Amino acid sequence: MKAGTETGSGSFTEYVTATIGEQLFGLPISRVQDVFMPERLTPVPLSAPEIAGILNLRGRIVTVIDMRCRLGLPKREGDRPAMAVGIECRGESYGLLIDDIGEVMKLPDSSREVNPVNLDVRLAQVSAGIYRLEAQLLVVLDVDRVLHVGPEIKAA
Repeated sequence: MKAGTETGSGSFTEYVTATIGEQLFGLPISRVQDVFMPERLTPVPLSAPEIAGILNLRGRIVTVIDMRCRLGLPKREGDRPAMAVGIECRGESYGLLIDDIGEVMKLPDSSREVNPVNLDVRLAQVSAGIYRLEAQLLVVLDVDRVLHVGPEIKAA
């Protein structure tokens, strides 16, 4: 599938939607490799708190990032298993832990807005813009910003 398409009325981008907490997010479909249920997560000692662990997914080592932790949200409650969206960046495989996966939405690029000034700082740090949908706000995830985890190490 193509991430962006051009028609006579303008260009569109397709997004895989995901819910984290009560917020709807969109990931450009061009960045999504797969969707899976993470099993057998191995913790990584001394890693950033956002790193939930690593796992072997069809022969690839995948670093799993807990998006709830990344966004400063409380841990998941209930017994429903988490989902993960598989992405690749700079030759490495990552899985973003989410609460629920949604549908693929094809949205016009002309409707995408910059982050509003009153957008929560935690969302603004990982957002590449927003779409105002009928019932809610869709935050477009900037995958590169999401993958920049952990505190900056400063020389003493």
